[in-house]
Amino acid sequence: MIRKNKALLQFIIKFFISYAIMVGLYSYYLNKTQEKKTLYTCSPVTTTVANQTADVIKFLGYKAFIEQHQDELSLKIYVNGKYVSRVIEGCNSVSIIILFLAFIIAFAGSIKATIVYGIFGSVLIYVTNIFRIAILSVGILEYPKYQKILHSVIFPAIIYGMVFLLWVIWVNKFSNYKKLENE
Repeated sequence: MIRKNKALLQFIIKFFISYAIMVGLYSYYLNKTQEKKTLYTCSPVTTTVANQTADVIKFLGYKAFIEQHQDELSLKIYVNGKYVSRVIEGCNSVSIIILFLAFIIAFAGSIKATIVYGIFGSVLIYVTNIFRIAILSVGILEYPKYQKILHSVIFPAIIYGMVFLLWVIWVNKFSNYKKLENE
């Protein structure tokens, strides 16, 4: 019992320390790369996500382009000439990647496995997010009456469900948790 409580405490400490460090670094990055005075400019990662989303939409057979929002830190996505969605900092997948990484660091496996799985999972989350935004944007164009459920329920469930699945795989296949459980 004491060993399990110690493991839980170690998990919590590792999680919050790694999460705080990554959030701090990301906040610093955002402060250095975003402009929110008279002219709004999103961070390069948010701009890249929006551009790649437009590329996926074009691949799906639609016309698409992005435009910096004049009144806020976001990029507007136009599909077939219609403004359908926007990409804000919270939509660029970095925050969820940070959460994912903090969890696998807290439930660490070998250094090699942690690094490889961290990179693999981060890339998978990033790519899934781009497809999620592209399909959401096309979905809003084609089915505008379902915008709320698409944005608020279905597409968050996809990205968070995938992260949860990645965590379950990590804990059961690669982390040192199984070793602790068997001791």
